[in-house]
Amino acid sequence: MSESYDYLFKFLVIGQANTGKSCLLHHFIESKFKEDSSHTIGVEFGSRIVNVGGKSVKLQIWDTAGQERFRSVTRSYYRGAAGALLVYDTTSRESFNTLSNWLNDARKMASPQIVILLVGNKKDLEEARQVTFLEASTFAQENDLIFLETSAKTGDSVEEAFLKCSKTILAKIETGELDVERIGSGIQYGDAAARNLQNNQRSSRQDCCRI
Repeated sequence: MSESYDYLFKFLVIGQANTGKSCLLHHFIESKFKEDSSHTIGVEFGSRIVNVGGKSVKLQIWDTAGQERFRSVTRSYYRGAAGALLVYDTTSRESFNTLSNWLNDARKMASPQIVILLVGNKKDLEEARQVTFLEASTFAQENDLIFLETSAKTGDSVEEAFLKCSKTILAKIETGELDVERIGSGIQYGDAAARNLQNNQRSSRQDCCRI
């Protein structure tokens, strides 16, 4: 039996290597910590259907490698992305300092309208923290980003990160700010939405016939 959903959103997980991007994706998909995590080679993929504001949404998530030598490969996956998690490591000042470069790439190669959520990962390692919540929050506000801190190890706020980004995309669809039918929007109607659309059109035709 095929999966039924209202929308499909293309997601990216981007940021410097060793920030825990693959672990975030794995915890979101499998609900457990990925103990034997190694560097992503190129791109990894995962998907999951979630309930967002009463709608069933399938997230297709592309986890991109953070090493510079893979940038030319991973950039090709930016096209047509509706949302992105921009990840840094709260215990690594260097990973925070590179955020502007990743942000510029996403907005230039995906879409100016891409919804980006800034994620400070590894919040469980408080004693090793190098980036404060306040300075990351300020960076997010200055760049029109949603922001929260997560722990891929404990699972703290991992689900919330993906859902917050999805809710923002859905809200923009409902207000007309995002057009599902625009090529490269990173959004598609699912089978459930298509059926509802057909039913509404059928009802409209029947109403017209009664007049």
